[in-house]
Amino acid sequence: MKPVPLIEYFFARQPLRIVKGLASAYIAYPIAEMAEQRRIRPKLSELRRHYVLPVAQRRQIALDRLVDMLHFAGQHVPYYGDLFRAVHFDPDKVRGDPRYLQDLPCLTKDIIREQGDRLLSRPLKECRHHACKTGGSTGRSCVIYYDQDGADYSSAVTLYARECVGHWKFKPELHFACQFPGEVRSRGPSREDFKCFAMNRSNIFFDRIDDAGLEDIWKILLRRKPNLVHAHPSTIYALACYVERVYGERKAFEIFESSGELLQPYMRETIARVLRCWVINRYGLAEFGVIAYQVEGQDGAVKVLESEGWPEHRPTGGSNKGASEFVFTGFRNRLMPLIRYATGDLARVEEQGGEFVLTDVVGRIHDVVPINGIAHPTHHIQDMLDYRVGGVQEFQIDLRTSPPTMRIVLEPHANADDTLARINAYWPGAFAVAFVGHKDLVRVGDRAKFRHVVSA
Repeated sequence: MKPVPLIEYFFARQPLRIVKGLASAYIAYPIAEMAEQRRIRPKLSELRRHYVLPVAQRRQIALDRLVDMLHFAGQHVPYYGDLFRAVHFDPDKVRGDPRYLQDLPCLTKDIIREQGDRLLSRPLKECRHHACKTGGSTGRSCVIYYDQDGADYSSAVTLYARECVGHWKFKPELHFACQFPGEVRSRGPSREDFKCFAMNRSNIFFDRIDDAGLEDIWKILLRRKPNLVHAHPSTIYALACYVERVYGERKAFEIFESSGELLQPYMRETIARVLRCWVINRYGLAEFGVIAYQVEGQDGAVKVLESEGWPEHRPTGGSNKGASEFVFTGFRNRLMPLIRYATGDLARVEEQGGEFVLTDVVGRIHDVVPINGIAHPTHHIQDMLDYRVGGVQEFQIDLRTSPPTMRIVLEPHANADDTLARINAYWPGAFAVAFVGHKDLVRVGDRAKFRHVVSA
């Protein structure tokens, strides 16, 4: 047995598993926090205290924070100062009626790129800051600058949300990351290794999800025995399909935390059933971090964490008529406040028991496919493939070709000729169909995200 797997073998078993976890949570993490000059644990304690308060009290706190951020932005951010004067906006009126916030136009990525430094409350050279580039899946990328306080709150929120579903810092977690071509990983101890130890986290770096790659991933999971796995749902769905086909239903971890893509219902059902785990959905984005989570478990709603910002939705037009776009105002990042930021994601905000929840999350605005000149949302195509065509394990539509290429990953029992005939019957001449494996699906962006629609 190689040295690294030998270490993994022992630390995946009791009592060394709990010893490592406690050393990570109560020794390594505080050391790392001090070395990096961060203050995450105090903010985590603050969040714990906040969420035991009555819902009505929490709502009032959120409203007070919203008004405070509006005052701050109007006084210290040039763009908002000019905007407030132009529309005669008075932040104090929001305290009496939050709907008054809608008198402000939404902030978009185009405005962020256009305004540049005028969206900052102070020059970057005067403060410690962190640059975060948006993924570009809802429009051209732009750079968001966090101050240290905002970055620390973002980290604390992730820890708090995971605690809510039973994942505490002393329990091991595993993060999926893409192994890019030509990238060589260091064999010796590194800063990243200590960071992983402090987080009680390990990484799987993968560059293929064909049968060989999925088998390697499965063996690593069985060896490391994480409590929580964090990954894109398409990756874990591909793994679940492989495990079911080769091994049947098997368990390797307790919680799958979905991130980075829309968690489709068919993915959730397959992952939960085959891998015998909780499937937890969360909503986050580069501009704010995690802001909504299934804090009550896999059967609960995706609740907006109102300690972090004020949620809204606005109607969309064009091909998405009848849908709503998620809009958010953050409370934590005072270096670059984002007020009424239009995320580009389709979702509705509803109130349930006095709390905000996300519903009708159907994907990104650009996930619309023209079929013979008519725009169709991706979830419609998914339903057609699931309930009319059948035998389709995964699909992707590449709009860069003419006609668009529909890549299909078939179920093991499906027949390619029958599937092709059904697709052509429902959408005659609309697609060039290619039957592929999971490894042939295109991944886009610098984080190699899977998208049902590839347009650039």
